[in-house]
Amino acid sequence: MSTDAALDVTLVRNATVLATVGETTFLVDPVFAERGALPPIDDTPNKRNNPLVPMPDVDLAHDAVAVTHRHPDHIDEAAVEALDPDVPLFCQPAEADAFVEDGFTDVRPVEGPASFDGVTLRRTPGRHGHGELAEAMGPVSGFVFEGTETLYLAGDTVWYEPVAETLARVEPDAVVLNGGAARFNRDEPITMGVNDVRAVRDATDAAVAVVHMEAINHCLLSREELRAATEDVLVPEDGERIGF
Repeated sequence: MSTDAALDVTLVRNATVLATVGETTFLVDPVFAERGALPPIDDTPNKRNNPLVPMPDVDLAHDAVAVTHRHPDHIDEAAVEALDPDVPLFCQPAEADAFVEDGFTDVRPVEGPASFDGVTLRRTPGRHGHGELAEAMGPVSGFVFEGTETLYLAGDTVWYEPVAETLARVEPDAVVLNGGAARFNRDEPITMGVNDVRAVRDATDAAVAVVHMEAINHCLLSREELRAATEDVLVPEDGERIGF
């Protein structure tokens, strides 16, 4: 599935992206539910049904799937039903059995480096919030996709030392962050807000794009607010393709 760029990302909606490295496209964190088909995330400042917005008109053709973690805003029943059960699916080792139970036949838990169609995948750490809440949210991961150019897709994490270490070690050409400052009615945000994005921007020379915004009811930071508060940060609209 060749494109004009050696590396490009299309934001589908929320954290669902198509990441193309060379000629290989990964569908990341697929959520296919129709607008309003899912209940609100509990214990959040509003009670709007999810997703808040419809799916854009995007070609979802892909060679493999990668799932950072199994929270319902990162993979849903509609996607499980729609995806080819034989598609190569990369995931956290702790969640591999659950994908097999879902009916997927080519589940590839990422322990160390994994190779697929000319791309090397590496799983990276994440912290989904702060303190005890981060522990309660369970394990989450990001992925690095290495071809002739390198993409670091950080997943649901806030800024903390392992993110800085990953940026320094990998030296990616592009970084995709999950923003939105998602939160519950208590405690601090569980995904990146303005200060987290600024910290990443200051830590790398890579292109930085932010997704995971304006699609799920607990994501309270808008695209307009993030654009106004940051510099040299890409904040794509749903359906938008970014070539790096």
